[in-house]
Amino acid sequence: MKRYFLIAVLFTVFTAKAQKAQTSPVFQLRIYEIFENNKKEFHERFKDHAMRIMKKYNFKILSIYESKSDKKTEFVYFLQWPDEITMKKAWEDFKKDQEWIEIKKQYTAKYGDVVGNIEDRVLTKVDYSPN
Repeated sequence: MKRYFLIAVLFTVFTAKAQKAQTSPVFQLRIYEIFENNKKEFHERFKDHAMRIMKKYNFKILSIYESKSDKKTEFVYFLQWPDEITMKKAWEDFKKDQEWIEIKKQYTAKYGDVVGNIEDRVLTKVDYSPN
């Protein structure tokens, strides 16, 4: 009997933690290498097209930055998602969006590659993080 009670308690604790984890927001940090020779065109494409199309798929962009060092220029943005499943589905849908595919094709033909290396980091907030 004790064994069944212990299993029930462990199951309850595990289920509660799993539900809490599912309701916690997930943050995403995206870092794109961009090039000085067509930086203006990259920003134009992101601001005028990518953000508008991302909105269709419920992307929640919290902030956008540019970082410059001696070696490279980077475009950095921070997103918030309800959970990882939603994030992955939204990215899949965005990447398959026919309008986005066509815009990328047009910009590449006209300006060359406007994005180099892309870094993608999924962040989960630790319990002692300040709000």
